[in-house]
Amino acid sequence: MMPARQYRQIHRMIRRSKVTCFRPGVQIVISRFRPMSSVAVSEVDNPGKGQSVSNDFPTLFSPLRLSNGVTLPNRAMMGSMHTGLEGHSIPPWFQRFALGMKHPHVTSDLDAMAQYFQERAEGGVGLMVTGGIAPNYEGWTGPFAAKLNTEDEMNLHKVVTDAVHSIGSGENDKARICMQILHTGRYAYHPFAVSASNTKSPISPFKARALSESGIRSTIGDFVKCASLAQQAGYDGVEVMASEGYLLSQFLSPCTNLRDDKYGGSLENRARLPLEIVQNIRKECGDDFIIIFRLSLLDLVDGGLNWNECVQLAQWVEASGATIINTGIGWHESRIPTIATSVPRGAFVQPTLALKQTGLIGIPLVATNRINSPQVAEDILRRNASDLVSMAPPFFSDAKFFL
Repeated sequence: MMPARQYRQIHRMIRRSKVTCFRPGVQIVISRFRPMSSVAVSEVDNPGKGQSVSNDFPTLFSPLRLSNGVTLPNRAMMGSMHTGLEGHSIPPWFQRFALGMKHPHVTSDLDAMAQYFQERAEGGVGLMVTGGIAPNYEGWTGPFAAKLNTEDEMNLHKVVTDAVHSIGSGENDKARICMQILHTGRYAYHPFAVSASNTKSPISPFKARALSESGIRSTIGDFVKCASLAQQAGYDGVEVMASEGYLLSQFLSPCTNLRDDKYGGSLENRARLPLEIVQNIRKECGDDFIIIFRLSLLDLVDGGLNWNECVQLAQWVEASGATIINTGIGWHESRIPTIATSVPRGAFVQPTLALKQTGLIGIPLVATNRINSPQVAEDILRRNASDLVSMAPPFFSDAKFFL
């Protein structure tokens, strides 16, 4: 639980920064400390209203059986997008204290999020991943952003999973939804940011505090508790975000991990935190629970992971109990565009293909970034460059993209 003095700091931030938008079901938006988004919507090829595309793209629409026995109806995954529907984590008493009666319609329900994902399940997406949900307040994207570490917060999510699981008549055509566990680390837009070392991100005004070893153990516990609560809420699994420059990336990369203890130095030490998180989630949630691990294959920052390290990490992640590896491209602070419309479609498939061609990874791999049409997705899958394709922006733009 966050100490009272830190609630007071947040309250001063809100008063100083002025709340500009606070609607039911919408994440708090503060003018000077905005939560970050990891996705940009780009143009989408619509295959044609009323015309099924399944016959034209047989590989894309072929089922995929996972190691836990779950069969996905197709190879499309709607990757995580921060839509603003993930809710907030303001305690009711603090809502009244900070906002008073000026915002009488503030609500914590996730009905809008439930409708959003239900519509995409109806549209035929086989596997969906929510926007990032923090495992603790240090991992918030911004002040009072979405978080899951209490039973009250868990109960709010049941409406989302119930809505998604109402679609489909059998196990093999049932829509699946995983919740992304996102700890922002030094990317946090609040003064409680933590990281592997005392460093400051170029895209956040706050310098992060290095986690102590006891803080690391506590963070592992928070990830595991968050995953367990997600399972109790009805999610089919979780995605552990270890890419794009967030906390787990900051531990993995030598450019941000300057530690000299058992969590720093060698790759084995730098990987200890994310691997212990996966191992403990698997132990807590059982073999049937889907664990997606988002692994960066190209950091696109100076001093980031090299290719051999990425290959080794992928093997360790699989051995630790992950069900799927979702590949990530580029940190948010990278100067190289990865999702803008100027980037050619499918431009970043090569690292996923190279990882698959090593023959060292036995779990499904997801190709990502600028895969915005069924034809591009089909071509990638036919080349055996990946087992799944992440097509987030098309489904954001049109829930019936596949219909």
